[in-house]
Amino acid sequence: MFSAFLIASFILAVTPGPGVLYIVTRSLTQGRRFGLASVAGVALGNLGNAVGASIGLAAVFAVSTLAFTVVKYLGAVYLLYLGVQAIRAPRTGDAAVAPAPASLARIFRDGFVVAVLNPKTAVFFAAFLPQFMNTETPAIVQSVTLGSIFVAIAALTDTAYALAAGALAPVLVRARGVRAAGRYLTGGAFIGLAVYTVARD
Repeated sequence: MFSAFLIASFILAVTPGPGVLYIVTRSLTQGRRFGLASVAGVALGNLGNAVGASIGLAAVFAVSTLAFTVVKYLGAVYLLYLGVQAIRAPRTGDAAVAPAPASLARIFRDGFVVAVLNPKTAVFFAAFLPQFMNTETPAIVQSVTLGSIFVAIAALTDTAYALAAGALAPVLVRARGVRAAGRYLTGGAFIGLAVYTVARD
């Protein structure tokens, strides 16, 4: 059963989704280091959701439509804020594809907030993990363990995406037209993620 869990987790993790798009966008527009910082932030946010699901947070979201909706819209608003900030950032002639933020810590924080404010992740863990649990071990121990393993697998696949996208970043930096449009690419991706978060059932 554990091998089936690993296979299913890898397939789900490697399938591109909003988190991957966020990480790839950071890597393409700001470089590999910022992409990897995003991976770390997203992974920690996902781990928070896994633990939350283990202690019943997902059950609260499932029962309370209001709680689910509030957290979902908070996440969408934050994504929208990031998009607007990227588009409004001042242009510089010799800057990278997108203006670098104040620090890697800020990128890490942004990735964490984007991930942890996605209640669908907690609901996913609540629905997915029980399929691989048994009655011989305390449920919370199993769910936290399996959730942590899933997050680790996702972090590895996200890292691969970040490294691949980061390898393309220097090429984009040397392309003047792409560099000028970089902030719009970043902002558009974040705004698109916000719309996706709200619109998706």
